[in-house]
Formats: sequence, structure tokens, C-alpha cells
Amino acid sequence: MFASDRILALNVGASKVVLAEFHVRSGRAPELTNYGVGDLGVDPDSEGGSSAASITAAIREIMKARGIRRAPLMLSLSGQVVFPRFVRLPAVGREKLLQMVQYEVEQNVPFPMDEIVWNHQFIGDDATGEQSAMIVAAKVDNVREITGAVVAAGLEPEVVDVAPMALCNALRYSYPDLTGCSVVLDIGARSTNLIFVEDEKIYSRCIPVAGNAITQELAKSFQVPLAEAERLKREQGFVSLGGVYASEDDQADRVSKIVRNVVTRLHAEISRSVNFYRSQQGGTAPVRLLLTGGSAVLPHLDTFFREKLQIEVTHLNPFLNVAVGPRVNREKAATDAFVLAETVGLALRRSLACPIEINLMPPEIAKHKSFMKRMPYFGLAAAGVLLSLGTWTLYERQMGRLYADQKVVVERDLTAANRMKKRMDEALRERAEVQRKADAVRAVVASRSAWQKRVAAIRKSLFEGMWLTDLAPIKDEAGEVTGVRIVGRGWSDKLKAIEAKALAAGRKATAAEELSEALRSQAVFGKGPQDIQIVGVKDIEAFLIEFTIEAKLAEASGPKGANEK
Repeated sequence: MFASDRILALNVGASKVVLAEFHVRSGRAPELTNYGVGDLGVDPDSEGGSSAASITAAIREIMKARGIRRAPLMLSLSGQVVFPRFVRLPAVGREKLLQMVQYEVEQNVPFPMDEIVWNHQFIGDDATGEQSAMIVAAKVDNVREITGAVVAAGLEPEVVDVAPMALCNALRYSYPDLTGCSVVLDIGARSTNLIFVEDEKIYSRCIPVAGNAITQELAKSFQVPLAEAERLKREQGFVSLGGVYASEDDQADRVSKIVRNVVTRLHAEISRSVNFYRSQQGGTAPVRLLLTGGSAVLPHLDTFFREKLQIEVTHLNPFLNVAVGPRVNREKAATDAFVLAETVGLALRRSLACPIEINLMPPEIAKHKSFMKRMPYFGLAAAGVLLSLGTWTLYERQMGRLYADQKVVVERDLTAANRMKKRMDEALRERAEVQRKADAVRAVVASRSAWQKRVAAIRKSLFEGMWLTDLAPIKDEAGEVTGVRIVGRGWSDKLKAIEAKALAAGRKATAAEELSEALRSQAVFGKGPQDIQIVGVKDIEAFLIEFTIEAKLAEASGPKGANEK
């Protein structure tokens, strides 16, 4: 077992890993005692992320270089690999709420339930008649890849958090007296996490505009390799502000304007998110912006956002209430505070009760940890069994010697046992009758499996980037279900990709038409030209499209009576 006063916090990003060691005591702020930052060596132009092998190698290198020993580990995943959803539910009983959360996960996460790991947390109270809930999900294979890399490096995670939630905990602890709506802008390499924190509300969004976008634009503009573009960004990059801020160096001025173009795209996404937060989440206008992340060090970035958003802009300091140990270089820690905020939020999970406590632990690791916790009890149980066997042996010997004297007692006990047997036989007969009735109920439930087949057929037909929002039966005049009305949504860019793929195959079809053809190929639906009809397609947001399709059921889609919902 590890010492309880020392933990490790690991943040796995798109291009870097940050491993920090903290001294923790229950109920007190953690203290940073050691840390290291490792580069994953990921190509900025690559679509894929870092490999498990590079993560393992980076962790081992940090531990070796910084002299960090094994300890309980708190792990956070990049916001790019998770799917946060924020929903409002009616104020009902806890059991009903949990069922509603399960339903929201099934409807809103665009992957089958057996392919994801998810967790939720209720936010605030239900005094207004509604209960807010935050749902965080991730593909289990992505989580396993990262946790597998961590285990391969000799560490075992106790908590698998996500970077936006760790930042939220760090913000609330470092700035406990904030009022109004605060926004944390975590600008990484591949993506930017935008986190709204207001009273007990929280909302986050991952924006695919970050440091690598600047590197790619520089490489394209200067016609240089990505490595050279990255050097230009680091050495000469700043946000162009124009006027008195213009640089006398032509190259630096050109670099700064390219940086500004990318940052302007980021500002547009932030403005769109602010509007969505206010209109859909019931939030208020932000009063401050706190910058963090490896790409937040660009000069004049704070000035740019201050002018554009007309609010207070500063850099997030995670060490306002968290101590830095004597072994740590304070000046370097202050410089690296941009990449250490997530690890501070993770350390707080071990020593204090945090506002947001999400855990996306893969099932196999959770089972292993549960088994290891029970090992001492298994030893005690085994000792108890041996003791019982020894006692029973002594008892049998004593009974053998006293049998003659205890014959009357045995016969009396036997009579009582026979009465008990009769009662047990009667209980078994009652159990058999209950079992018969239960089997009948199961048979009725099995007859309704047709709807499960239809839902499975619809999900199988959905393309990447699509998900269901509603499914309703269509009945004829006799009340018999003849079809289903399918309402779904999809990301605009994903639907366009589907249409482009169809066009490349020689079919000029919309994404809804492609889905209709996929539904027509399923055995549970009709094959005729009018059996699958598109009822409507409309824009919900600039990036979200809703479609409605009515599908007629095939006659052989299920047994008689299975069409009844």
C-alpha cells in the first residue's frame, strides 16, 4: 500500500502529459512537491491523438528525470475525448431521477451503451421545480487506451476525471469569492475547453480551435515544415493588435496577423457558446475570463479578449490557495501554472470534498480495485471457515461419545426437523407456483421484443454524427401500430460528410435520404417507395440539424400482438 499523504496527479493532453506530486492531508489544501511535463511528440497536422506507447514512455521519463515514485494516482482525460451533456429534469424522487438520467444518456450520447463509460452529477437543488444534471461520457476504448498506458507505466488510477471538471474544481477553490458568471478558457494544442461557472451552474464545451491551428496556418502561409512553423509561433508569435502595437519586424508582424486570424475564429466560437449558455442554460452574461492552457501564453492574448468581450480578463492562478513546496522552483512553477491547473484540481479530489466529482473509471479496473479491497476480508473468512471446521470436528467426537445418553434428545430434534421439512416442502410448492406465474409474465415481456428489434434496426442505420431524440408509434384507425415516427438530430458537418460520400458514390442524396435507404434495408421496415418517408428537416442551431422520418413496419417484423406498445 502507498503512503496516504502522497499522491500523483496526471493530466493527459493531446500533445503533453503533466505529472505532479502532491502532499495531501484530509480536510487541508494539497501542497505541490514535485512535477514534470512530457512532450508526446504528436504531429500537429495529424488527425489522430497520441499513442498509448508515447504516453507510457512520457510518464516513465518524467518519473525517472524528476525522481517521482509510485503513489495513488488521480488521472484526468482531455476534454476532447469526452461528451458532456447538461440537462434539466423535473424534481422527482431519486430513483426516478436516475432512470431519467439513464434515458438521457441513451438518447444524447451518439454511441451504444455497451461502448461507453459514463458518470453523472446533480447540480444545485430542486427549489425551482427542476433538477439540473451534468452527464459526462466517453468511448470506453479511448479511456482504456489511456488507462492501459498509465498501468503500463507502473501506475494505477484511483479516479479518472476529465480536464474541464478538474479546472472547475481548481477555479472554485482558488477563487472562492467570485460572483457572477466566470469563464475559464483552457487553450491547448488540439482543442480549447470553454467552461462556464456561475453560482452552482456549470457548462462546458470543447472547441476544435487551439494552438495547432496557429502552427498549421503559419506552415501554410510561410510554406515551411510544421516544426519550423512551431518555432516561429514560439519565438515570434503574438496577437496582433494593430496601431501602436504593430511590430517593426515584417516577419513578426506577418506572424502576429496570422495568429490574430486564428484567435478571431476562437472568439467567434466563444461568442456563439456564450449565446447558447444564456439562451439554453439559463445563464447570465460573463463578467470575467480566466486564461489557462499551454497556448494561453501568447503575448497580447489577454488584451485581445479584453477588447473583444469587454470584460475582465486575467490568467488563472491555481496556486492562490495551494502551497508550493520548498523543493519546487517557484519561478518555473509560476511559468508552468498554465499547464498545472488541472493537476491542482485532481489533487483537491483526494484531500477535500469538491463541487464536481466525476469518475470515468473503466469497468475492469473498478472491479479489480473492488476485489483488492476485499482481499483482507477473504483472509478472515478463510480463517473463520477453518475454525468452524475444527470446532465441528470436536463437536462430532463429543457427540459420538454422548450418543447413547442423548438418544431421546436426538429423536425429539428429529421430530421437530420433520415438521420443519413439511413446512419447507409447502414453501417449495408455493415457490413453484410463483415461478410459474413469473414465467408467464416473462413470456408476455418476450412477446414485446419486437420494439427492441426496431430500435436496434434504427440505431444500426444511423450514421456517425446522428442520434435519436424521439421515437413514437404510428397507429391505424383500428389502433394497430403500422409504423414509427423517427425524430433525430445530427451535427451539420457530419451530415455534410455523409452527403459528400454519397455524391462520390454517384448518388446525389441528402443525409436524411441516405438514412431512409439504410432503414429500408432493415427487415423490420417496408421496402416500398412510400414505406419510408422524410417528413421534415430543419436547422436547430448553426451546427445542429433535426430530421423526422416516418417508416412503415414490415408485416413480418414481429409476432402477432408485438405491434402493441
